Formats: sequence, structure tokens, C-alpha cells
Amino acid sequence: MRHINKKNKKDINVANKFTGEGWVYSATVKKHFFYPKNLLLKDPKPGDFDAEGMVGSPACGDMMRMWLKIDPKTKRIKKLKWRTFGCASAIASTSMFSVMATEKGGMTIDKALKIRPQDILKRLGGLPERKIHCSVLADQAFRKTVENYFHGV
Repeated sequence: MRHINKKNKKDINVANKFTGEGWVYSATVKKHFFYPKNLLLKDPKPGDFDAEGMVGSPACGDMMRMWLKIDPKTKRIKKLKWRTFGCASAIASTSMFSVMATEKGGMTIDKALKIRPQDILKRLGGLPERKIHCSVLADQAFRKTVENYFHGV
């Protein structure tokens, strides 16, 4: 993420109309916003997933819902689907998290629980400071889904 000054104003992706402050989203953030991975638009059928979780705050506008399918033999994440109501940063963060947890045959739950918001930010190429909480919500949604998985909710 680059902070914008007047010299590179043409590169601005988002600008505050009151302060003129702006930022540029990385190519990776744009890719995951415009072409999100593992997005589930319709509610799944009963039994399609082993667990579901939801976190967020209607007050800030970001709501994340996540579904998990775990391979019973390997205990790896077979599928991780999600739906996010929020900004570009929230959508990109959740998409990137889903890729990280399922790539290379899927992580175990224990390994995926070690993914931190900083890891998501690094893979995205950064986010504006005021949008860092969006990567935290992806992490929280996963933790809530795992909690429900272990409690059979």
C-alpha cells in the first residue's frame, strides 16, 4: 500500500472527498476483490459443510460468514467457503484467507489457526491503515467457524 501525495494522484484508487487523503490498492487486493476465490453466493444445502460461523458488526458494515468441510481421514480443510458483506478490503482479505487455508491440499485446522491477520496483509501486499481491521475479521470468522465445528453447532 502506498500513501498518496499530489505527485502520484492519478494512481489513487480511493480518496476521501473531505481530506483528499487517498491510497492505492495492490494488484493482489484488486484481483481478490474483483475475482474473489471460494465465494459462496447461495446458502449451502444441509450437510454440505461440517461447520458454519459468522462474525462482524452491522455498525461498521462488515459481516463475514464462513463454512468449512474437513476431510475426516486427513483432518485437512477440504473446502472453505465464505460470504462477506463489506468493503473491498474485507472481501479481498476473506478471499485471500480462504486461498491460504486451502492451497496445497488444504491445511489442518491447527495450522490454519496459526494464520494471523499480518500474514493475510503480507499476501495481499498491504492494506490502508484504516482497513487493517478487515483482515482481522477474516481471522475471527475462521476461529468462530472452527469453534462451532468442535462444538457441533
